[in-house]
Amino acid sequence: MAKKLSSKDDFLSNHGGRRGKCYETPPLADLQMMLWTHRKSTEHVNQVWPNLYLGDRCTALDKGLLRELGITHILNAADGRFNVNTGAKFYCEMDIDYYGIDADDDPEFNLSVYFNSAARFIRAGLSFPKGKVLVHCAMGISRSATLVLAFLMICEKLFLLDAIRALFKAPVAADPLQFYLHGIRECKLINLWALMRSLKARLTLSEI
Repeated sequence: MAKKLSSKDDFLSNHGGRRGKCYETPPLADLQMMLWTHRKSTEHVNQVWPNLYLGDRCTALDKGLLRELGITHILNAADGRFNVNTGAKFYCEMDIDYYGIDADDDPEFNLSVYFNSAARFIRAGLSFPKGKVLVHCAMGISRSATLVLAFLMICEKLFLLDAIRALFKAPVAADPLQFYLHGIRECKLINLWALMRSLKARLTLSEI
């Protein structure tokens, strides 16, 4: 079961706060080491920000769990016939707002074109009375995690490091390629997709 986070203000005070003039993104090696030393979560869903959940296919298909969590909005980053093909009709009896992105799990897919629309959907869901948002893809590692990072940086104005810490509140082990991390360090959101793809590849290899 996903753990409940404290208030947003408490979270920010524990993790460094939002962007400011004195902030400097940590060196590339420090970012890589932070991701390297995190453990992989064994949960199918984790709360990574107050009322914002990151999950996988199993979570999306478990209506009982969705009701238990009180999910009101679902962002499916793996929408479509050959992905997690739920769609709004799958949740029609649950009064859930649904937004699907037919994103290929492929490094050539340009997920960045959806960053702003995804961030707006998440923000709308969290602004909804008692709103709780689930963002998921197939494994909850690359596509959905990238969109959550984008939301935290676009709407919550988090530093890159704080966004990563929020995302990996339930830690995962990773060894992203330095090329990808360099782009993230410069806060170019288009490179988030490359980072999370690299993360997923390393996680997969670590299980072989």
